[in-house]
Amino acid sequence: MPKFEVREFITFAIVGVINTAIYYAFYLLGLKGLGLAYMISHFSAVVLSMIISFFLNSYFTYKVKPTLKKFVMYPITQLVNVVVTAILLYLLVDGLNVNSTIAPLAALIITVPVTFVVTGKVLKST
Repeated sequence: MPKFEVREFITFAIVGVINTAIYYAFYLLGLKGLGLAYMISHFSAVVLSMIISFFLNSYFTYKVKPTLKKFVMYPITQLVNVVVTAILLYLLVDGLNVNSTIAPLAALIITVPVTFVVTGKVLKST
């Protein structure tokens, strides 16, 4: 079992807040600024924020050199997180009538612990 690093988790949380703000800004830009459907806005924002997240987590959270291999693996391992977030978003918006402006924030809160573990495994690999 990997050693739990408190500094990494705190930094991951800070980077997560920054990344969530970036995601949410892109999401709102697509939803409100460009008039895209909420799911298209969501997936577009996920892709853009995932690229930024890769570099922030590499340099600041795990203090590792980003490589092409890790860059390619990063989104693949995040796929489960993206799918779960999308399902939660759909359930919140279409199932529970939660406002599509705030639903992504609730969905992301649920997926943070899983993302921390998976991200660490990918970025710390050689």
